[in-house]
Amino acid sequence: MKNKQQFIKQFISYLFVGGGATIVEWVGFWLFDHCLHIQYLIATAFAFFFSTFANWLFGRLLTFKNSDKNIFLELAQIYLTSMIGLLFNLIIMYIFVSKFNLPDMLSKIIATGIVFFYNFLVRKFIIYKNNES
Repeated sequence: MKNKQQFIKQFISYLFVGGGATIVEWVGFWLFDHCLHIQYLIATAFAFFFSTFANWLFGRLLTFKNSDKNIFLELAQIYLTSMIGLLFNLIIMYIFVSKFNLPDMLSKIIATGIVFFYNFLVRKFIIYKNNES
C-alpha cells in the first residue's frame, strides 16, 4: 500500500513538474516555429532540449528527491533517455502533421501527452529506481 501511495504521490508531483516543462516546450516550439519560422521538426527538437533541462531540474528538486547520483551522470541519463522520447515525439509529430494533416501545434500537444508517460516511467523505474521520495 505504501508503494502505491508513493507512486501516486510521485506521479502527481511529476504532473506538475511535467506540466511546467510542457509549458517551456510549447512556448519554445511556438517561438521557434511561428516567430522564427524554423521548420517544425527542428523547432520540436530545440524546444525539447530546453524543456528536458527544465524537467530534469524541477524533477530532481521536487519529484525524485534524495538522488545520490552524480549530478552530471544523472543529467546524462536524463538526456540519453530523453533522446528516445524526442524520437517518439518527432515520429508522432511527423505522422500527425504529414499523414493526417493536423495543425502542427495540435500535433505537438498530442505528442507531448504520449511522451509524458514514457518520461515518467523511465525516471521512476530506471533512473531513480532506488529513491524512496
